[in-house]
Amino acid sequence: MVEIIRKASLPRPEEVPPGLRAAATAASGIRVREPRPAGFALLFTSQMQLLEPVVAFLHEHAIQRAHTADTVRTYMEILYDWFDALEQSGIAWRDADAIDLVAYRNRMLEHPSAHTTRPYSVRTINHRVRGVLRFYAWAVRNGWLHDSQLVDRGNDLALARHARGAKRYTSELDRCVFLLRQFESLPRPLASTQARELLAELSTPYDLIARWQLYTGLRVSEALHLTLQDVFKQAASQATYRVIDVMRKGRKAGYVIAPMSLLEETAAYRDRHRSVWQKRAVRKGRKPTRTALFLNRRGSPVKKRQYQRVIQRTGQACGFKATSHLLRATFGCMMLARLERLARQGAAINPLLIVKILMGHEHIDTTDRYLRAVAVDTHALNEVLDSLLSSRQ
Repeated sequence: MVEIIRKASLPRPEEVPPGLRAAATAASGIRVREPRPAGFALLFTSQMQLLEPVVAFLHEHAIQRAHTADTVRTYMEILYDWFDALEQSGIAWRDADAIDLVAYRNRMLEHPSAHTTRPYSVRTINHRVRGVLRFYAWAVRNGWLHDSQLVDRGNDLALARHARGAKRYTSELDRCVFLLRQFESLPRPLASTQARELLAELSTPYDLIARWQLYTGLRVSEALHLTLQDVFKQAASQATYRVIDVMRKGRKAGYVIAPMSLLEETAAYRDRHRSVWQKRAVRKGRKPTRTALFLNRRGSPVKKRQYQRVIQRTGQACGFKATSHLLRATFGCMMLARLERLARQGAAINPLLIVKILMGHEHIDTTDRYLRAVAVDTHALNEVLDSLLSSRQ
């Protein structure tokens, strides 16, 4: 089975035996041009042989291309699963062909995830297949492979063609024969009663993070990367809102508009809960975090998966599905509905463009999904269906 070992930092001279202190001192003085940080994932085979092309691929994306940690972790998880599948089947990664990739894809269709015990979604399967194809294309470009059947073979059977009017930014991988047919799903926002119930059941600081998503449309990663400086660098004013600069997905600069009520709640959390948790961390001998806005009770920054699990479990306890993305979708649909109403009343605005900017979408097609979701009100449609069923009974 493929193993993941995290890169450790070099020990200090006083931490090693006396005979090795000279070598440790010399090692600490060596400067590497592009060093891998501590915690960098190194993949090994079951015989503890380093998977050098995988490490080089991750190194390029993490260090040279400076992708975010989430992107690099996603690539690592995809390649770990692929190389583990190859090892269990006794197939060398250099010899993998189209039949092996189809078998890998079909295995995900037939068997649930070992991690979540739930069936794989079509989106997840296609995401992993794209990741494998990108790796092999990179390996050929960089000389790790002379050639591969998985490179420039995705369209051989021409099973997926561009339809007229298709998105111009769709890549070649999106027309690949290895990918499953994927239908676009519309956002399904929470009803106002559901959002209020969810916020009432969440504990601090998760309720405040959820409010930031509901009131500003931030992604999870964007909300968790907020710092005290981001939110409170401006002096208090009598305005009803404040523009907050944020770092968007892909390290793009952006901003959100935060109402003063949300900022007042955030200031109260900073003074009451956050400061107490920081002091507790110091008493326990833990290093406090000074910049991150959202801390847990241990004084550590809130982790993405931790927050997402809390939202999901709280939604289940309330009797409905809730995810962090649904909070963002709720903001998008509600904001778009209000702007559409203002536009119909004569306001000279472009609702779609405003929501695109506020949500940090790269393409207007992504925002258009929220417009269609507003046109087809899911909750109103459910009420109509319930009334029809009750009348039949």
